[in-house]
Amino acid sequence: MKKNLIFLLAALAVFMLAAGIVLSACAKKSEVVIEELEEKPSAAQPASKEFKTFDIYTDKRSPNNHYIPAGWMGDYSDIKLNDSWMENPHSGTTCIRVEYTMNRSQGAGWIGVYWQNPANNWGSKRAGFDLTGATKLTFWARGDKGGEIISEFKMGGITGEFSDSASAGIGPAVITQEWKKFEIDLKGQDLSHVIGGFCCSASADDNTNGLIFYLDDIRYE
Repeated sequence: MKKNLIFLLAALAVFMLAAGIVLSACAKKSEVVIEELEEKPSAAQPASKEFKTFDIYTDKRSPNNHYIPAGWMGDYSDIKLNDSWMENPHSGTTCIRVEYTMNRSQGAGWIGVYWQNPANNWGSKRAGFDLTGATKLTFWARGDKGGEIISEFKMGGITGEFSDSASAGIGPAVITQEWKKFEIDLKGQDLSHVIGGFCCSASADDNTNGLIFYLDDIRYE
């Protein structure tokens, strides 16, 4: 009887030891599976987000505006720019009014304005925006009298140590008294570094009767 009891106790001990080993192995296996499941998402590359509209100007006080019209060129003393003009905007409450007084103060015979980031950045500062994904730059323009000629509407093209990664434009463009939408094709352009978000230029010779024109709703799409 005593021998049988010892035998049963020994068998029970062996059984419990074996069960512990199996449970331990299962637990380790479960831990490995959990770790693998947790690591898989971090190893995957996130999908690129679809480009949304990027505004340069919609209304004077819009929090979504980007770039500053600080890069005045040519006869810069002859430029009058008002980005709070409230008469007949394309949308919202304001638009941009640009006037060239034709005094040829700098002797250039032309004017130009760059919308820059930050202001007065001619390629000397590492700044600007990555606009990768945009396929076009759209904007609305009209003239004060109609028949005004804008030599060029463009984006990019600023050179320097930290130059623009792209340049594209249209022109010359004849504008009317009615608002008209213009578009600059950006497909295939490297838009990873844009400090000159928008630019317009015009000459005195093309506008002998004076030049006043308006801009509104400038954005990348």
